[in-house]
This record gives sequence, C-alpha cells and structure tokens, in this order.
Amino acid sequence: MSNSYHPPQDPLDVLYEDHELIAVNKPAGLLSVPGKGEHLSDCLLTRVQAAFPTALLVHRLDRDTSGVMIFAATPHAQRHLGLQFEKRQVKKTYVARVHGRMAEKDGTIDLPLIVDWPNRPRQIVCFDTGKEAVTDFKVLKTSDTESRVRLMPRTGRSHQLRVHLAAIGHPILGDPFYSQNPGDYSRMMLHAEELRLRHPDGGRGMRFFAKAPF
Repeated sequence: MSNSYHPPQDPLDVLYEDHELIAVNKPAGLLSVPGKGEHLSDCLLTRVQAAFPTALLVHRLDRDTSGVMIFAATPHAQRHLGLQFEKRQVKKTYVARVHGRMAEKDGTIDLPLIVDWPNRPRQIVCFDTGKEAVTDFKVLKTSDTESRVRLMPRTGRSHQLRVHLAAIGHPILGDPFYSQNPGDYSRMMLHAEELRLRHPDGGRGMRFFAKAPF
C-alpha cells in the first residue's frame, strides 16, 4: 500500500436503507474505517455516518476492494449482523480478474493464513500456525492472459481472496501487495458483488447486489 492516500470523491452510493441497516457500494481506493493519522481520516464509515448519524460498523472491505458493505443503523442490528458474520451465515460473492488462464472451471482453495508480522498487514500461507481459510471459486471466462472468476469465501480472513489467488499462481490484477507485476491498472480488480443475510428485524432473507465496474 502506498503512503499517498487520495480517496475517490464519488457521492455515497446507497443500495438500501431502513430502520435497522444500510447497504452501500464502496468505491475502490477508499478506506472502510479511519487509518492512523489525520491524512487517513476520510473513510466510508465517516461518510455513511454523515448521511446516517446512527450508522455502526459491522464488517470491512480492503481499501482497494470495491462493492457491497453493510452498516447497522442500531446497536441491536450491529449485534445481530455481527453474529451472522461470526457464525459464517452471511453469503458473500466476489468477482475478480486474475493473471493467467485458470485451468480448472471451479474448485476450492483451502490454505491456512496468518499475518506476516515483519511485513504486516500482509498475510501468508502457513500450515503450522495459520488459521483456516477456505475459498470456493468458479471461472466465468478466460483469455490467454487473464481469467474472470467468481469467488465465494467460506471464511473471512484478512486479504484471504488476494493471498489464495496469488498462492495458486493467479494473483488479482492490479493487486499492489500480492502480484509480482501489478501492471498498469487503475485499481485492483476485486469487487464484492453480493451479500446475502438475514434482516435483524424478523429474520427475512435479504440480498444486496452491486455489479462489478470492470
């Protein structure tokens, strides 16, 4: 991650809001929560709270990832949604463009991850001390130089999708951390396309979707 931080100034893209939750489409390049230092204070959380003063954090996306993020509108909703994430009941679907032609049409990446302490926040695969990390994938289309893939993480480890794809030789295009040659891309090609969860008030199934911009 470079030291310069120039977040996009797109207007807030609200996908849904009611008395218990708010769903927004996060742009790439914007922090989910404030970083350390005044220069990293602009983030999606503060922007959402400017429009919805009671909004509370439930989960995060990496700065360079775009897509669906959910915020709670009440402490009850924050607890309810937080438990769903903790118990892996939230269904998350991402779309990515990755380096090279992927041979398998679908499959599962099961590689335990742990923080690379000397180089944090980077994560690494470690079979001795890593925590379980599992990602299902489905290839949507391929060319000679890249593949478009749908990713369904079963666990929610930090940088999970980015490390998993790099580990199998198909790093995400434009990834500043895990691609040996990020290339001349305007952004990292990873987007959180869909979230499915239960509404905190009554438990009905909810689906939030934002089409990938690449």
